Amino acid sequence: MRFSLSFLPIRHSALLFAFVCLAAANSYAQKTAVVDIQQVLQAMPEYKQAQDELDRLAQRWRSEIAQEQDVIKGMYNKFQTESVLLSEDLRRQREEEIMNKEKALRDMQRDKFGAEGALFKKRQELVRPIQERVYAAIEDYAALKGFDLIFDKSGSAGLIYAGEDYDKTQDIIKQLKN
Repeated sequence: MRFSLSFLPIRHSALLFAFVCLAAANSYAQKTAVVDIQQVLQAMPEYKQAQDELDRLAQRWRSEIAQEQDVIKGMYNKFQTESVLLSEDLRRQREEEIMNKEKALRDMQRDKFGAEGALFKKRQELVRPIQERVYAAIEDYAALKGFDLIFDKSGSAGLIYAGEDYDKTQDIIKQLKN
């Protein structure tokens, strides 16, 4: 059986059609939200304590590095002053000492502040559990309030929660295997 809206005036048919389209679209709409992760973290006293500890540690290491730079500078200045009086072998030896000290300083900087350095590891140790608590709270909130997607508006993480129904990774993998 075919349904016809011919008994309705055209204006009413258009309104009814628009209403049906809107209702259909609304039933497929995703419930989304935004959260400012940075603001949430800043509101947590334990995050501030972790940041303060990281700042103290970084400052201590920067001071140690500055002291080593001063030592190298002193060695270089002394070398410049004495170089005229030194034999060729002694001059090379002092240059090598300065270069070795500079290399040790670069290694120290990398070990403390590099991508996988001590500061990065300490940040992971102190901040990761706090972040995990925040993300767990976001997931719980999304489940409780029925959100499908939650984005970070501070821009640090992008999408921070997606309902399982929206993850189509396995569908794409299956499609690529065919």
